[in-house]
Amino acid sequence: MLAKIHSAALQGLDAQLITVEVDNFEGGQTPKFTIVGLPDNAVKESQERVQSSLRVNGYKAPFKSVVVNLAPADIRKEGSGFDLPVAIGVLISYGFLTIENTERYMFVGELGLDGTILPVKGALPISIKARQMGYEALFVPTENAREAAVVNKLKVFGVSHINDIVNYFSGLTHLEPTIVNTREEFYSQVFTFDYDFDEVKGQENVKRAFEVAAAGGHNIILVGSPGCGKSMMAKRLPSILPPLTLSESLETTQIHSIAGKLKQETSLISQRPFRSPHHTVSDVALVGGGNTFMPGEICLAHNGVLFLDELPEFNRSVLETLRQPLEDRIITISRARYNLTLPCSFMLVASMNPCPCGYHNDATHQCVCTPGQIQRYINKISGPLLDRIDIQCEIQAVPFAKLSQMKPGEPSFNIRERVIKARKIQEERFSSYKDVHCNAQMTERMLHQYAEPDTNSLDMLRMAMEKLKLSARAYSRILKVARTIADLAGSEKVERQHIAEAISYRNLDRSDWAEKGI
Repeated sequence: MLAKIHSAALQGLDAQLITVEVDNFEGGQTPKFTIVGLPDNAVKESQERVQSSLRVNGYKAPFKSVVVNLAPADIRKEGSGFDLPVAIGVLISYGFLTIENTERYMFVGELGLDGTILPVKGALPISIKARQMGYEALFVPTENAREAAVVNKLKVFGVSHINDIVNYFSGLTHLEPTIVNTREEFYSQVFTFDYDFDEVKGQENVKRAFEVAAAGGHNIILVGSPGCGKSMMAKRLPSILPPLTLSESLETTQIHSIAGKLKQETSLISQRPFRSPHHTVSDVALVGGGNTFMPGEICLAHNGVLFLDELPEFNRSVLETLRQPLEDRIITISRARYNLTLPCSFMLVASMNPCPCGYHNDATHQCVCTPGQIQRYINKISGPLLDRIDIQCEIQAVPFAKLSQMKPGEPSFNIRERVIKARKIQEERFSSYKDVHCNAQMTERMLHQYAEPDTNSLDMLRMAMEKLKLSARAYSRILKVARTIADLAGSEKVERQHIAEAISYRNLDRSDWAEKGI
């Protein structure tokens, strides 16, 4: 008897409908279990898991051969999520189970040897595909149920054992679909953070730099001696960024679902991601790829923050892979087996010591590095990459005497309100542009239209660039940051004080940095 069960395979951020065809027949002295349709090793191994789970639960198969076809046959099938649909197909093929109108249901799940249904990756994109294709219900592992139930107009059943499905379609038990109030759950967690800027004492100039960066979507690099608080403040950046929209949350959750990074109790990611890979990360781990596709750190940071601590310690070839994603906010991964384009719109936050010993221009420690050593250390970061970082900020350690006396700082909530207000101004300004949402994304033509300084401001900018010997690439970066500072101040025009503050955020562009310090 031929059985047809519907499932899905992941392709990038999307899912592809897969029909699992199961047939049995008599022939030969030894029965065979064959899977065709470009299965990878994990799919081929489902034969042993399916046979064991059925045997342990009392489904003694007749002495017949079984052939399983995963259609369409020209798409490579990867992972263990086909265990469940294959097992259901075998049960129907042997007559142990009857399902009317199997085309109404989709199944996905991994099987344990005792019939336990184990969680899989990518339940959310599979659920989205099931609704798009008009399926009535989706059966997923219990651990994936809340994740898949985010999609409305689709019944999602969480099952923990293969007998749950057999008993349900046999009319012996009743299953309740998993229901998630997406909006209520999403908005209940939008303003909950583990870290807050009120825990940071002092460092007002650095907090201001973070506020400007968050308001305009600017990339930022922090330069300071060890232990001065670079990482501490970087971790608090998501708490002042504008909250995710529902569409951004869904897109972010899809990426984390494919990577298997969602917790069991999580249905939607409601806070902006914060990813902090170690400096030994490989280029594949950063951008994504591999024989079996996995999203990289820059995709996992989509709509959030990518924090690179001790930036010069990263392999230069790894850092260079960031240039195109930072510019285009998408990454195209081309491999022999696939060609995928994924979103990776993130804020880059980097930190570094000012020199190899870490104490250049530090008030409490003596630097032992020569100007040449300092310059070589800075040169580990290429010009094109540094060109994509708008704000370069010095951070000094707070003395203990002041640290013990200071009151709590301004809370993230207050800073976030100002950031949201500035972002709304930018949304209105760029409403007619498709791919521009904040000041950091402005083109040169937009700079002349929206950030052109007046005569006095332009004269001051010219003098600063000549006196401080700022590089030419600093010009447009200064104007972008100045436009954001003006938005925070509620100013329609870019004025002299806005330009002055923006110039102060270009420390690494100064030609005398290694000799005189920041």
